[in-house]
Amino acid sequence: MNRLVAFLSILLSFSAYAEQSIEDSRSLIIENHRFIPSEFTVPAGKKIKLIINNKDSTPEEFESHDLNREKIIPAQSSISIYIGPLKPGRYSFFGEFNEKTAQGVLIAE
Repeated sequence: MNRLVAFLSILLSFSAYAEQSIEDSRSLIIENHRFIPSEFTVPAGKKIKLIINNKDSTPEEFESHDLNREKIIPAQSSISIYIGPLKPGRYSFFGEFNEKTAQGVLIAE
């Protein structure tokens, strides 16, 4: 029983630490096969929680070679992606299923 209590205490401590290390969050909306906003700024050197809400009736795939991320967002749903900390610069992303219209840039400064 003592081992279980110790394990749970460590697990809860780690969970609290992980949440505290996320210093900022940003939201993206997918609507009409476009990212809104298509360009946004985040602080460099900080871990970011990116919340993507797909308002379209079809799924989309968030993809970024620059950020090394790839994630499908089902229709009418939201996901979270953790990125960073990032060096200052421009990081492009796109929607693989609608690449002609779903384009964006994240700027770390």
